[in-house]
Amino acid sequence: MSKYYYLIAGLPNISPDDSKMPFSVGEFREELNVMLTEKDRKLLDLFFLKYDNRNLLDLLQNQQKERDPRGRFSDSDFKEVLSALREDEKIPQKAVPEYMIAFMQVYLAEEDKDTEKDKSISWEDRLAGLYYDYAMKNSNSFIAGWYELNLNINNVLTAITARKYNLDKSLYIVGNNEIAQTLRTSNARDFGLGDSVDYLPGLQRIAEETDLLSREKKLDRLKWFWLEDETFFKTFDVESVFAYMLKLEMIERWASLDMAAGEKTFRELIGEMKKGSDSALGEFKRNNTK
Repeated sequence: MSKYYYLIAGLPNISPDDSKMPFSVGEFREELNVMLTEKDRKLLDLFFLKYDNRNLLDLLQNQQKERDPRGRFSDSDFKEVLSALREDEKIPQKAVPEYMIAFMQVYLAEEDKDTEKDKSISWEDRLAGLYYDYAMKNSNSFIAGWYELNLNINNVLTAITARKYNLDKSLYIVGNNEIAQTLRTSNARDFGLGDSVDYLPGLQRIAEETDLLSREKKLDRLKWFWLEDETFFKTFDVESVFAYMLKLEMIERWASLDMAAGEKTFRELIGEMKKGSDSALGEFKRNNTK
């Protein structure tokens, strides 16, 4: 495994309370492109696929806004695959990751149906679930663990929200790992996760936070300290490079937001799930007041 002594030693110290960043994620990526081995660059490419996910959704939903330049694939790349799927032709080799192809197949199949689409899980969450599953198969245990952490956090918060509104949480949980399966079936106060998720108590406290901006920041701090713990003995390895980029992105995101914009952005992040929850809650109330 490659060591990056010079790179790591030269990185400025950053903390979750920083309001300024030494350089942008994009600038850091450019630097890494010439310093990392090809194998390690592929690990970091996983991180940037989340921007491709957003670009793909915007394309499918005919959003005319500007695509995120941090994505790896162009509209033409996506359209080539979509055309092949529609015409039942061979998919171009190595066009896009297989989870994106699987998502496009489901999206096109739903698009062709005359029946109303399933609204319980948004398209964004469906794609995110496939993305997490794809990343969790990575042979690097730290990389796989990071994506599983994010999947678990999102699913636990979803389960807590569903319980609060008396909704069927199994309709909103994404992914197929052991924790997702447990969340779908357990009615225990801790969802049956007390012995398997050591950060559950902290996550439950965060879920009680009523200020959305404060809650999102606390979630980032939880993730930040997870990164520090998991890279403690990997100081000069690619895992520390990956962790630094993740931390840098957190600072970049918060540095660009004021209180009002931060609230708006966070609401957009959870908006689709909340829409589904509100709709299902309304239906629940109607069914129980007849």
